[in-house]
Amino acid sequence: MFEIIMMGCLFFLTLSIIAALYRVIKGPSMPDRVMALDAIGINLIAGVAILSILLKTYAYLEIILLIGCLSFVGTIAFARYIERGVVIERERD
Repeated sequence: MFEIIMMGCLFFLTLSIIAALYRVIKGPSMPDRVMALDAIGINLIAGVAILSILLKTYAYLEIILLIGCLSFVGTIAFARYIERGVVIERERD
């Protein structure tokens, strides 16, 4: 029973990722696209966590941490790009 529920959760996470991917492609504005990319990252983390539970292993926990860090850095980079037009500011003399 537990495995069936987890497989259902993976199915709904997949649908959520597909919906967010649609928002990334067709989003009305750049902030909507950034939020959709962040939602995809969160759903990937949840999917890997469920997969780790199903396989009864701790091996995927490092992947969860890596996806979380990359998602955070990507969101910050996109936010800075939207706000200022550049990600890394260089001071000119």
